[in-house]
Amino acid sequence: MGGTEKTFLTLGGVTMLERVARSIAPQCDSILVSANGDPARFSAHGFAMITDAQSCGPMAALAGAMDWFALGDSAVTHILSVPGDTPFLPSDLVARLAAALKPDTLAACAASGERLHPVIGLWPLEARKTLSNAVAAGTLGFRDALQGHKVEKVEWAGEPRDPFFNVNTPQDLVRAEAMVST
Repeated sequence: MGGTEKTFLTLGGVTMLERVARSIAPQCDSILVSANGDPARFSAHGFAMITDAQSCGPMAALAGAMDWFALGDSAVTHILSVPGDTPFLPSDLVARLAAALKPDTLAACAASGERLHPVIGLWPLEARKTLSNAVAAGTLGFRDALQGHKVEKVEWAGEPRDPFFNVNTPQDLVRAEAMVST
């Protein structure tokens, strides 16, 4: 994206970070941002912030967030994970993922077009050990770490607009801007 941080790119005059926060704020008690680099760039937004010191990607960031909640004075029992480059998250995300969780599942993850999006999931805090062990073993991809664990797949319609569309390229940003306009 030419060196610009994706979460600060705008769609319809609103940053992706603000769009994601607006989508999940009514569904969650608090928002915690995990990112590498200088945390001061998020200070104007008022979110709790932790630094992904390892810079190993989303799964390591989720494991770090779980540590933050587990070691803090918090009543948090579940964590919703979403990337900062998915500006169209559904308003029923947490409700549907929570309804899918069962006592024997590691997590409930979103899917669209029959494609699993494991970075978008609801994770019981008990999954902390599994994810931390995977990161410690060098397994940094969600799909690899989830092997052998029961994960509920919760499907959303991918049309007319995929709610899990993520912006990775300048062309994706143009497509997302067109989606905002319609």
